[in-house]
Amino acid sequence: MNPTVTIAIPTYNEEKHIGKVIRCFLNSSYPEIIEIIIADGRSNDNTRQIVEGLIFEDSRIKLLDNRLRIQSAALQLMSQVSKGDIFLRVDAHCEYAPDYVERCVEALQYSGSLNVGGAQRFLAKNPFQLAVALASRSPLGSGKAKYRNPNYTGYADTVFLGCFWLKALLEVGGYYLTRKEDTELNLRLLDKNTQAIYICSSIKVWYFPRSNWKALWNQYVKYGRGCCLINRRYPNKLPKRSNLPFHCLVINLLLFIVNWASFRNLSYIVSLDAMIVILCIIEAIQINVKFYDSCKDEFWRGENSQFPSFLKRCSLCWVVLTTIPIAHAWGYTQQLFRIHILKIDENYFLESGYELEKTP
Repeated sequence: MNPTVTIAIPTYNEEKHIGKVIRCFLNSSYPEIIEIIIADGRSNDNTRQIVEGLIFEDSRIKLLDNRLRIQSAALQLMSQVSKGDIFLRVDAHCEYAPDYVERCVEALQYSGSLNVGGAQRFLAKNPFQLAVALASRSPLGSGKAKYRNPNYTGYADTVFLGCFWLKALLEVGGYYLTRKEDTELNLRLLDKNTQAIYICSSIKVWYFPRSNWKALWNQYVKYGRGCCLINRRYPNKLPKRSNLPFHCLVINLLLFIVNWASFRNLSYIVSLDAMIVILCIIEAIQINVKFYDSCKDEFWRGENSQFPSFLKRCSLCWVVLTTIPIAHAWGYTQQLFRIHILKIDENYFLESGYELEKTP
């Protein structure tokens, strides 16, 4: 007998995507999708109206009100009312293979894991998104994370999105960190089972990244702040790649301060930073050369007339490769400053007893 599945979709202002994503799972051939839950963060576009219209077409669709307007709060809400054996997290900004649910269920069953998923494959509709997609396939842009490798199958420390045995998810307390919630949750699952997280290359999902520099910067600042919070709660548990940007920033600043205080020549520090910039340029060119022939077919979903030139792809890729570590390090530093200097005791964990508010 097939295990039952709950599809869980957190949303906020997703009118352009939510209908297509819901229909994708309504049309799934997996026979035991018993409910599709949408937890909406009080969108001010037509997201809720679209969902409410679809509810009349299929009674499996349910809409919850996420009053905290935080993604992890939406996921926690949905897990608390979920009726499936399996809790499958879905992102409205993604496209899913027709057999996505089947492959996730199979991986959960044969791997013995508690949470499975596929690689985070990237798609782009504009030149900046394409640069992010290309950077994700570089060690400098991915930190060699296993979930960024579309050919990897095996156990890992975290996974994109996630498909959980609901019982295991609830036993560890579900989602409650408001930044980097996936990473923090997976740490608790790994404490329960060292082979709790599994990536399968046959599980295929495609993600549309941030479409401009400001959005990418804000995303990675939040990631940096989240890593800082996780490190405080779980010392030395994060992979080294998660803290590397901050450590590089600290070393750079310390070298600058020591040399400035001792009246030494700062030229070699400037030279070191220049070498890092050049390294990013070389890597941007190298990754674009690697995907020169396949770039358009593998990543591009925009208009053919807007497909950027090789030079523009390299330039934007360099911008992305330099932005990601700097933004991450800045977020980490910002969070440390708030905690240790400003003495701000911020609660980034969801309040216990978060009451459910079901949309009429």
